[in-house]
Amino acid sequence: MQFRLRDGRTIPVEMHKSKVVQTIKLLPAEDRLEAIRGAGFNTFLLRSGDVFLDMLTDSGTNAISDNQQGASMCSDDAYAGSESFYRLTDAVKRVWGKDFVLPVHQGRAAEHILARFFVKPGSFLPMNYHFTTTKAHFTMQGGTVLELLKPGALEIDSDEPFKGDIDVDAVERVIDEKGAGNIPFVRMEATTNLIGGQPFSLTNLRRLKAALKKHGIPIMLDASLVSENAFMIWKRDKGAAGMSVAEILKEMMGLSDIVYLSARKSCAGRGGMIITDRKDFYDGIAPMIPVYEGFLTYGGMSSREIEGIAVGINEMADPEVAGSSVEMINFGVEKLKRNGIPVITPGGGLGIHIDAKQFLPHIGWEQYPAGCLAAAMYIASGVRGMERGSMSVDRSADGKESPSDVELLRLAVPRRVFSASHIEYMTDMAIWLFEHKDLVGGLRFVQEPPVLRFFMGKLAPVSDWDKKLLDAVEAEFGA
Repeated sequence: MQFRLRDGRTIPVEMHKSKVVQTIKLLPAEDRLEAIRGAGFNTFLLRSGDVFLDMLTDSGTNAISDNQQGASMCSDDAYAGSESFYRLTDAVKRVWGKDFVLPVHQGRAAEHILARFFVKPGSFLPMNYHFTTTKAHFTMQGGTVLELLKPGALEIDSDEPFKGDIDVDAVERVIDEKGAGNIPFVRMEATTNLIGGQPFSLTNLRRLKAALKKHGIPIMLDASLVSENAFMIWKRDKGAAGMSVAEILKEMMGLSDIVYLSARKSCAGRGGMIITDRKDFYDGIAPMIPVYEGFLTYGGMSSREIEGIAVGINEMADPEVAGSSVEMINFGVEKLKRNGIPVITPGGGLGIHIDAKQFLPHIGWEQYPAGCLAAAMYIASGVRGMERGSMSVDRSADGKESPSDVELLRLAVPRRVFSASHIEYMTDMAIWLFEHKDLVGGLRFVQEPPVLRFFMGKLAPVSDWDKKLLDAVEAEFGA
């Protein structure tokens, strides 16, 4: 909930109270420098004990509710036919209106199975925007990903409320050029992770459905942040006027033929699922679950996780839950923008995204400015964010690199984890770093995996900028 103070400021008020807490610590700046050096200047390789505010991701880091914790203690551990699974299917049917549920251990597992079922050499896969692991799975099966965002979607500072909309006219042109038989689905991601967690509108999804229906092409929905997307539709989409968040969620699911999600992001701490109301899809995919995941009623998850997801699905329809991260993100985005920081606007789901191209204009894309900014932010503040730029783009088959569409430092805001004071601290340190941006230099790979290199690759500074930044931090804030 947003609350306007008497001094005119608007702050997010957390509609929950903390009953279990976890201690965090802020290492001295010199220790932070040693930690990032040991991690090869890759924030993924930092130990969590060396991190003050962990804003790397929202995956598996959201807070769970007391009701979820309670339900997990009443789970049925049966290998087959678990009652916990049937409580999950009841929740999916009641809240989302889908009949068939295929559990998997996380969203990436769903991508693997869907890629094997739908994608083959010569397949063309239109989508509003790719995600790293999704693209890897689809291309490894021989498919070609086509990103069909509407014009203006990649603008950093914008008033456009739905940058995640797909260009439906472009989709229709692709169908005409490639043939409907070569397009197994059109994928929509809620929200678009790599371009700032930007949502698509219900109006756009309705139009896409109408365009695809005459060709018999299904819609695939990555629903990992569908509740945040629904909340922003509720706030911004005139086409959804008068609808509740619950009604928006159910219509989004109804317009989609095959849905998958990471429960680590959407509604629980672990797990994932594939859901559909098409029996032909269910019958085709179901035999792969025991091969790659687990039996059909647990799919690689524990029954406790399944119970937590079932409760979480119900909670997702509550606007205070669906909007909790969105409101906190907007709070941080607005403060950064007021202070001249180049940040993606409007705020989306998932996190706060700072434009490293504008923040560090002296660093070329081939020296990974978003990775540099992530490392510098950690040295300055102890805050761990994630690079979402050219480091996240793998080399082509001939070894060449290409710049990313955007160079972003993503500062994830897991649901109901951080307080407004945490966001105040992070944004203040980002503002200080912007004032000292000339101290930050480039990075180069010294250990580079061939696929998804941003996860495990190690880098080194191209100069001694890390030590100079440390000196400035200690001069300003002390050891």
